[in-house]
Amino acid sequence: MIGEPRAFFLAFIEKPNNLTDCAVKSLAGCNAAAPIMTSPPSVSTGISDKKSRYMGWAIFALSIFSSAFLLFQIQPLIAKYILPWFGGSPGVWTTCMLFFQLFLLAGYAYAYLTVRYLPLRAQAVLHICLLAISILFLPVNPGVHWKPGPDTEPIGHILLLLALCLGLPYFVLSATGPLLQAWFSRLHPGIVPYRLYALSNVGSLLALVSFPSLFEPTFSRQALAACWAWGFGGFALCCGWCAWQVWRQNPQAMPAAAQADSPIPRATLWDKSLWFALPACGSLLLLATTNKMCMDLAVIPFLWVLPLSLYLLTFIICFDNPRWYVRRLFNPLLIVLLGLLAYILFAHPAPSLPVQIGIYCASLFAACMVCHGEVYRLRPDPRLLTTFYLLIAAGGAAGGVLVALVAPLVFRSYAELNWGIWLLVALLGYLHFTAKTGWTLAGRRWPVWPPLLVGVIALAAFLVFEARQKIEDTVEMSRNFYGVLRVFERNKDDPANHAFEFRHGSTVHGLQYTDQVRAILPTTYFCEQSGVGLALSSFPRQSNRRIGDVGLGVGTLAAYGRPGDTIRFYEINPDVTHLAETRFTYLKQCQAKVEVVLGDARLALENEPSQQFDILVLDAFSGDSVPVHLLTEQAFTTYLRHLKPDGVIVMHISNRYLELLPVARSLATHFNLGYAHIVRSTGEGEWSYNLSRWVLGSRWVLLSRNRTFLESEPIASVTRNLRTVPMETALWTDDYVSLFPILSSRVRVELK
Repeated sequence: MIGEPRAFFLAFIEKPNNLTDCAVKSLAGCNAAAPIMTSPPSVSTGISDKKSRYMGWAIFALSIFSSAFLLFQIQPLIAKYILPWFGGSPGVWTTCMLFFQLFLLAGYAYAYLTVRYLPLRAQAVLHICLLAISILFLPVNPGVHWKPGPDTEPIGHILLLLALCLGLPYFVLSATGPLLQAWFSRLHPGIVPYRLYALSNVGSLLALVSFPSLFEPTFSRQALAACWAWGFGGFALCCGWCAWQVWRQNPQAMPAAAQADSPIPRATLWDKSLWFALPACGSLLLLATTNKMCMDLAVIPFLWVLPLSLYLLTFIICFDNPRWYVRRLFNPLLIVLLGLLAYILFAHPAPSLPVQIGIYCASLFAACMVCHGEVYRLRPDPRLLTTFYLLIAAGGAAGGVLVALVAPLVFRSYAELNWGIWLLVALLGYLHFTAKTGWTLAGRRWPVWPPLLVGVIALAAFLVFEARQKIEDTVEMSRNFYGVLRVFERNKDDPANHAFEFRHGSTVHGLQYTDQVRAILPTTYFCEQSGVGLALSSFPRQSNRRIGDVGLGVGTLAAYGRPGDTIRFYEINPDVTHLAETRFTYLKQCQAKVEVVLGDARLALENEPSQQFDILVLDAFSGDSVPVHLLTEQAFTTYLRHLKPDGVIVMHISNRYLELLPVARSLATHFNLGYAHIVRSTGEGEWSYNLSRWVLGSRWVLLSRNRTFLESEPIASVTRNLRTVPMETALWTDDYVSLFPILSSRVRVELK
């Protein structure tokens, strides 16, 4: 879907009657290259006058534009549909991207094979049949029967869901660009369809930009799915008209390929390897960067679309004209940005959110410019473009496989971004070595590859050192679809303060002393002076309580359990449950009855009878990423069904990047709930996250219809009121979530 390199078109235009290759670039799994369609000039265009020719061009253009637009609109839409079913994990988008990459590659292969081996009328009939069958799959919104169970393997389930709900329409859209451009060349043999490539580019980028900025805030998911279905229907009519025009062609036997004037040059194995490796590296960096950004903030379409748009833009720039990619500019820029990226990856404390997003996106853009600029420099003779573009597409799909499937099995941490950086620098060093490039300094030409080789070795050593630093004092580590978990041992030589600390990503999620007396003490965010601690210790009923906790952690809240109480934990990550039951002892020592429900809390609560909780705690955040599906109107409707009339919802809103207080206020207003905002300070500032005597600063909001409890002395005396209310935010729903109004960099909260 990226514009054809201008040099290739000039070659075609010089010999319009010997049009041998009609190429479309795919997105290489969002990559930008497609197979080349080889076909000789048609005997007859089947169009008699200028007016009908213009109409034919317009419909071909509309078909290709709409296919590109629909292709990229459905990606964030379908991911948004299934995201709440899998705990809002960043792995959902990574798995969806793997599906999109594989089906894009399949669509390009279909277009290539049908044009190369089927007669013209057979191509038209086959594609009309696929269009008709694909309409039966509309609308593409997955039914509730696709919701996973507690024992469901998420990656396989997501891939199967997407294949059966979306597979055929997405496959047909993927094949449209290369197939219709090949047909256009048959109908109009003297015209190279350059504008069709440009329209495809515009459609792809317009879809990516408009979804988070226009469509997502304006329309519900159901409305978007319905609009997409109608759009697909319109596209199918246009594409069917194009196929009918092709069917009207004189069905003479097609030669296998146009004969070239000279022997086709052979590409070396190294050239083919680089055609594959460079796009694979770009795709790997795209997904790894997106995964990292979502893990630290939230899994929302904006953070999916922004990196993908930059990635696609690099293909457009690099394949438009060789003058856009300048080694002397982008190679030094890449080195500087990779240095900044390494800094924010390992900096403690982390820089502000805008700085992080800016560096992540800038480094991804520079890296993809290098990958795609170098692969364009290695472009072969136009007659080898079929192999060239298919290897680019295959490399993009391979990058998706590495991040979504291989990395969780090979790495125990999110190391794919680190090693993707190393691979890029190694490939760049190899290219400069083989090209014998150099810089002229002080009147002498110096080769570039020696410092790059030193950089590759130094970067590898740094990555090994950093990996060892991460596992220092680590006694247990695991990684799965839901994230990376680590257990650290603290104060080995101090028996009184010896403890085990649990982290999800870079954020502490629990700590427990090993000393038998202190092992029952609630620590970190859950100490007695925290919002949740005060709610549990001050609630009017102090016996036979039913307590729900969304998010197990190490089970710290079990320290508040008393004989006769029931504490029901909801946890989506089986590895967290394993650690809480084996490495930590809060659950074993609890005096109350403990129940652990495995699976997404919201799905579990939707399917359960009312639990009649006295207190329901919401503490299911992974790192600083917000599972927004747990904070919507529909989610709170479910929570209130499980809450006693005088019960309390205790919401943890500690976050480095987002101000969640307006979200809580909107929910309280909508459901007519009273609320109390409680801040626990470590004495080092309201926003301090530094460890201080194993107690962390925290912020909690208590929501309840029991206003008498909220106004009681233990709660009212520590409630922090807003001196100013700088912002309001719209009520979050399953169809609408916007993080822009609550970014900490945009919000100023003053507390009395």
